[in-house]
Amino acid sequence: MNNDCVPTLPRKVAVGNRRSFLRKGLAAAGAATTAAGLLSAQQTNSGQLTPGDTAILRFLAAAEIIESDLWEQYNELGGIQDSEEPSGTGNPAYTAALQNLDGDMAQYIHDNTDDEFSHQNFLNAYLASKHAPTVSFEPFRTLPGSTATGSSGKLRITNLMQLTVDTSWYTRYRSGTQNSDLDPNVVFPQAVPGLSAGQFTAIPRTDADLSPADHLQAIANTAAFHFADVEQGGSSLYPSLAQRVTNPEVLRILLSIGPVETSHFQTWFDTAGNAVSQPLAPLTDPTNGLVFPDLNSPPYGGETYQTNLIMPEPCPFISGSLPPCSVIRPTATMGIAMGVVDFLVAEGLFIGQSAAFFEFLNGLARAADAARRL
Repeated sequence: MNNDCVPTLPRKVAVGNRRSFLRKGLAAAGAATTAAGLLSAQQTNSGQLTPGDTAILRFLAAAEIIESDLWEQYNELGGIQDSEEPSGTGNPAYTAALQNLDGDMAQYIHDNTDDEFSHQNFLNAYLASKHAPTVSFEPFRTLPGSTATGSSGKLRITNLMQLTVDTSWYTRYRSGTQNSDLDPNVVFPQAVPGLSAGQFTAIPRTDADLSPADHLQAIANTAAFHFADVEQGGSSLYPSLAQRVTNPEVLRILLSIGPVETSHFQTWFDTAGNAVSQPLAPLTDPTNGLVFPDLNSPPYGGETYQTNLIMPEPCPFISGSLPPCSVIRPTATMGIAMGVVDFLVAEGLFIGQSAAFFEFLNGLARAADAARRL
């Protein structure tokens, strides 16, 4: 899945315990139907919503559940810990490595996690309010997570310990001449080639990963690039699917949640740049050879790699005969949901999941892609 330009947005202001996402938990998904029946023909009859709008909302709910699961893992180890019903207890060493990238990382991680749980719970509750089938991945919560200090030890839906991170989002946003909406075959260079060529953990797997220091920093750097990698997907997904909905209220939902995903991406774009600039870069993980280069120094440098350029370059949009425009891209709608699934599968997020999981997720994506505005 490709991503591109995002509008200028202010950084999130750090505030203490602004909401307790863990208290909300999965309550709204408690009435969700099981995977076995979610793809039946009967469930496309949603009453107040068109079948297409239902399919789109269900796929977005699925995407938010997946995001909530991975962000909860990050928050347990590296985010602000809520005093009410904490899931994890935090890992001071990992948190410190993340804060080398930005002093506000723990708060940002907490708030991003909070937002994804709110999206997940809202979308499922809205579907239920319209007598439409909700979404649950609980039958697929089978993957072991980190056992490092701070982890809750609960079973997971996603795997953060064997990631192949696509870092082309970093250079794609710098292009003033190419737009993947107009040329889906265009290839943008990887900012950190090593991350896209192997499998790396973005969280400490055990306490053994807490040293040596450069190894732990490489894990934190991997997380920083994965944060942006995940959130750029939502930046394109919501406006792409918004073009296919029929109900004005559903359109309002997509146009209101989508910009939050873009806000997340802008924040992580900024912090990821600190992983590939001085004083942290260049850095080599002594355990596996993963290199985070200094992108401000030769053979890098220039606008393609400069780390403080986080705002989108205007690019061709709609037609090459029109002036360049700073936009979110791609927003072409054909196959966007399956594109998201393929992207997440390729990065290794679901390594260890069952065939039934992939059948379920692919079915949700195909249904969303089949939706048409009436």
